[in-house]
Amino acid sequence: MNSISPVILPTVEEMGKAAADYGASLLREILLTKERVNLVVATGASQFTVLSNLISQTDIDWSRVHGFHLDEYVGVSDNHPASFCRYLRERFVEKVPLASFEYIQGDCLNPDDECTRLADLLERSTLDLAFVGIGENGHLAFNDPPADFESDNSYMVVELDEVCRLQQMGEGWFEILEEVPRQAISMSIRQIMKIENIVCSVPDLRKAQAVELALEGPVTPDLPASILQHHQKVKVFLDKKAASGLSF
Repeated sequence: MNSISPVILPTVEEMGKAAADYGASLLREILLTKERVNLVVATGASQFTVLSNLISQTDIDWSRVHGFHLDEYVGVSDNHPASFCRYLRERFVEKVPLASFEYIQGDCLNPDDECTRLADLLERSTLDLAFVGIGENGHLAFNDPPADFESDNSYMVVELDEVCRLQQMGEGWFEILEEVPRQAISMSIRQIMKIENIVCSVPDLRKAQAVELALEGPVTPDLPASILQHHQKVKVFLDKKAASGLSF
């Protein structure tokens, strides 16, 4: 088990810069040894400052970086204000000259077929680096508790619990709870754990309990992000408020 010692910064802005700088340094190292780098990018409020700092890294050869999408709502078009496709397009993909980016098509006719399409892509790819966050309910990607730690599927259709859906509304992506989708397509826990390097950034007091349980509690599907304790190359960045429940 990996003993995770998080990097704690005073503010969200400093947390995002530190996470982006560290991730960028990993990208540069990988690009020295590989012609192609596969990068997984998360969304949500936790990634605002991370991505804004990441796109400012001008000395990365983005033309050799291929992007992959972590999760997306089922039934939401890529132009919806809450669409993660839209989020990534506007905050990342259109800002750097990537070789390619593979979006999850949340408004596809058959979500199971979309999972199969995405899984086929990953069969030919080693994922080198991911930027992720942790949800208020401890979710990792959209793997809400109790998460499936056993499935070998690379992507899955998952059910979103009420805590997760309330978080999406609370962050301003939807006006009322009834508008928040009840399902999403998410990269699975096992697939996330296959990623070579993980940079996890978590801001805000509202996530302090989830951070505490994920880093210091038992590894359990009831707190999905706790599985990161078993990853050998994960680095966690927190602001002071998110770290306020930790014992050190």
